Amino acid sequence: MRPHAPWLILLALAGLLLAPLRAAAAVEACELPPRYGVERTAAAMVGIACREHRLWFSPFIDSEGRVAALATTEAEHTRLGDDATPAWQQVVRYWRESGTLAQMASFPGAGSCMQPAGDRHFDSDCRAFLLDHPWSAAFISWVVLRAGVPNFSASPRHMDYIARAYRDPERSPFRYADPFAEKPDPGDLLCFLRGSDEGRGAAGLRAGLSGTGQLPRQSHCEVVVAANPGGDRTLYLLGGNVLNAVVMRHLPLDRTGRLERSAAGLVEGTRPAAGAAYGEDMQAAECSPGRPEACSFNRRDWAVLLKLRSQAELDALFLGKPVPIRTARPGAPAPAPAAPAAPAEGPPGLRDADGARGARGGAGLESAHAQPDPADDCRRRRVRVLERGACGCRTCRGPGPRRLQRRWRAMARPQRACDRAAGLPARGRLARAGAHVPLRLLA
Repeated sequence: MRPHAPWLILLALAGLLLAPLRAAAAVEACELPPRYGVERTAAAMVGIACREHRLWFSPFIDSEGRVAALATTEAEHTRLGDDATPAWQQVVRYWRESGTLAQMASFPGAGSCMQPAGDRHFDSDCRAFLLDHPWSAAFISWVVLRAGVPNFSASPRHMDYIARAYRDPERSPFRYADPFAEKPDPGDLLCFLRGSDEGRGAAGLRAGLSGTGQLPRQSHCEVVVAANPGGDRTLYLLGGNVLNAVVMRHLPLDRTGRLERSAAGLVEGTRPAAGAAYGEDMQAAECSPGRPEACSFNRRDWAVLLKLRSQAELDALFLGKPVPIRTARPGAPAPAPAAPAAPAEGPPGLRDADGARGARGGAGLESAHAQPDPADDCRRRRVRVLERGACGCRTCRGPGPRRLQRRWRAMARPQRACDRAAGLPARGRLARAGAHVPLRLLA
């Protein structure tokens, strides 16, 4: 066997060299089924954004920040992937159906875009309007509204819904977060500052929103459609008006699934190019053959991650109920402690927002916010303990007494431990199980 040893060593080395290539195989993010835990509204946002991306012939920016494909742009008459819609008319659709065109009615050309297509004068005037005004916020608004996200206020400016997530967190469908501190999930919005506001970063944006600094006005947001699929350490974003089209962007993630600052943040010593105030994806002024790292379309001033609320929280917003704040905003005073919750009067099957949080990738939330002491929580909410199984205890909500008895045998011991930890008096089987017993008997 000794003569074959060199060949075995070479084969082993070849396998080690080819392993990274296999791991870095291209992923069609929009062709992947929704991963486990992606909830209904988040999946709808991803599906709508991906359909538009395919309609625009799937252009993308690779993980090195290079434009890999670009078929058509915003003001062209070229038909899109459905072989029927001219590109400029699809952009008009984003403006109209999102309600953002009406907010731009005072600008020249906006009125022409409200007219039916076919008139040469109105069409030319409308296409000039599309060239003069960024439509990325109109695209985001269109996607979010079509996905049925409640309490979202469409706007031609990204900063409007960024500010609402920061200043009115109880009623915003998005939660304000640091883009380099929390993991992005499908359905989230990742935003950067651009133009004259570039370089202010997350701290500068937060200062402007809190009133301690100047509020940035030029920003850009994109929808997260996939995060680290198959462990490829890549974030897949879709945005409108990126290179004047609907383009996918590949951003590198670190081993923890968070944005890689060294590969996605601004290049040190660069400044915005002339005219950057008018373009959503202008390169740095220092971009040149001698400084190719400054030419990356991925090196942006990523300043905020807008986390889509869990489905339970979105459903509560739809019903007009505010979302409880789990933590204070950076730089803001901590909220006053909440009053003890009253006994629930609804059916025991209902879950609160915290109970459904883990279904949408809540690891970042759990690590960022301290959890209440289970025993104290049980003492404050005696009835809720029995209904929802707090303190780690399982409850039995079986439809019939036979199933109730079978499940009771499996959960009796942890239920007694839960009662002891909460300091609750001993109860009978049905009272502990919280099923088929009037609430007044459980208080």
